[in-house]
Amino acid sequence: MAKDPYKLLGVSKTASDKEIKSAYRKLAKKWHPDKNPGDKKAAERFKEISAAYTLLSDKELRRRYDSGEVDASGQQQNPFAGAGGMGGGFGGTYRTSAGTEIDPDLSDLFSSLFGMRGFGAQMGGAQMGGGRAHPFGRAQMPPQKGADVQYALTISMPEAIKGVVKQVRLANGRGLKIRIPEGTKDGATLRLRGKGEPGINGGPAGDARIKVTVKPHKSLRWDGKTLRMDVPITLKEAVLGGKIKVPTPKGDVNLTLKPGTNSGKTLRLKGKGVKGGDLLVRLMIELPEKLGEDLKNCVRQWSDEPNPRDKLPF
Repeated sequence: MAKDPYKLLGVSKTASDKEIKSAYRKLAKKWHPDKNPGDKKAAERFKEISAAYTLLSDKELRRRYDSGEVDASGQQQNPFAGAGGMGGGFGGTYRTSAGTEIDPDLSDLFSSLFGMRGFGAQMGGAQMGGGRAHPFGRAQMPPQKGADVQYALTISMPEAIKGVVKQVRLANGRGLKIRIPEGTKDGATLRLRGKGEPGINGGPAGDARIKVTVKPHKSLRWDGKTLRMDVPITLKEAVLGGKIKVPTPKGDVNLTLKPGTNSGKTLRLKGKGVKGGDLLVRLMIELPEKLGEDLKNCVRQWSDEPNPRDKLPF
């Protein structure tokens, strides 16, 4: 007597189609005869879970099993339960090279599980259960697109702004050179056509999908094409003025500071931001970590000036 298909797949009787398929995929990968050559226990286990999936993946057949009209092998339980019963059990099956019977309706699923290169060859010369020849001759799988490969890549914000070429190694072991375009946003997914797994039976190769994470930067903020950057200046430069060199995505730019430049003053550099946008430079006075006595004495000698906080609204 066939075993309970729900128990074989390790799912509840209320499991969704997606949950049943997911459970079967995991078990099929583990017990497939081609991964356990010569293991009769694995072959028998694989045969059982394949039969269980065949039953539960068919909505009508699953309904009939749940209602008691057919048993776990698809055999009619009650001859008066309804017409069209599965009196002969499941339909024709194929045999793998290990001799295990496989339902032909599972071929698409095996394509995604095992690539079908080895399995497809077995199917080509397969026979129906009981050693009978397939009535339509050789079973030929149609061309199928190869599987996509996924990869996560983390880059710095300057790299995302300017664009960069990265060499990465994918999960399948292949090395791949990736060109990150200028202005790539955090969370963007780059699609590289034909860089995934090879196609099946002459089908096209899959794609490589690269999800990009952009690390934040303490001095940079990014809004559309407008880039904001905090640029530190010394107290001497702020008081006396002078020229400073500012790095931008388009190269260094020389800025002239007026004497008495306040911290927080913002200068606009047109076309120096992201993809032709503007760069807003905010000047920030930065004092040295260790203040010399000369500087302290100089500040002590300053004449009293109006307190700038008197201008605050509260």
